[in-house]
Amino acid sequence: MNKGSSVYKARGLHLFWRVVWARAYPRIVGTFRERSWLFFETLLPILSTAAYVFVYRAIEAPPEYTGFVVIGGAMIAFWLNVLWNMAAQLYWDKDIGNLELYIASPAQMMGILLGMAVGGLVMSGTRAMIVITISSLLFNVTYETGSLLLFPAVFFVTMAALYGMGMMFASIYLVSGREAWHISNLLQEPVYLVSGFYFPVRAMGFWVAAAASIIPLTLGLDAMRQLLFAGDPTLGFLSVPLEIGILVLLAVIFITGAKLALDKLEEIGRREGRLIERRR
Repeated sequence: MNKGSSVYKARGLHLFWRVVWARAYPRIVGTFRERSWLFFETLLPILSTAAYVFVYRAIEAPPEYTGFVVIGGAMIAFWLNVLWNMAAQLYWDKDIGNLELYIASPAQMMGILLGMAVGGLVMSGTRAMIVITISSLLFNVTYETGSLLLFPAVFFVTMAALYGMGMMFASIYLVSGREAWHISNLLQEPVYLVSGFYFPVRAMGFWVAAAASIIPLTLGLDAMRQLLFAGDPTLGFLSVPLEIGILVLLAVIFITGAKLALDKLEEIGRREGRLIERRR
């Protein structure tokens, strides 16, 4: 950008912000540009959600379980976005030649991944809201909000921890090479189970639920359900304030781990001309 006779170069926080916006822009625009994606990525989750709703109604489960399924079905959009559009993104960028440009540019890798996260959050949030709206109307779900102030806090820290995990996984997937595709497929369905997407996670027992809490969606879903269906708080795994505290801790750990891993990969790329460490 020209200012008079000089050339202006973005630096510091200004450069970081421009990198974030540049990487988020295609995903935000693509959310509404390709309408066929919007149709299929909302229709299929609604179909799977409907299947569990009919199962619960057939066995005459408490009505809260219908709401549990609706919220879990909507949150699938965020988990799939983290797996395929965050964790595996650097591996795909390496294959098409973009990763070398990222390393050679003055842009920080954290800014690039943060832009992916922001764009993916908007994309997934749009799909999640459509799933919740349509499913709630179809199945007559009623919500008894426990705290309008805590719910945004729970959602924010859950997304921060979840996308922080996706940023950290991006480096792991890049090192894994071709195994990135298989890792994503491996993690997709098991997480639906252990994170309690379609049922209260406490049903699996304390220790299994505690182990599954390393995945931010486990505690995030549990806390959001407790707040949205306050009529039966006994279905929750831990108290909401404790779950928020753990999610904040997970967010710090994952984002710090992502920064360290990306710095290491960037150092290797610029010093040795390769993007992953040699296998020993």
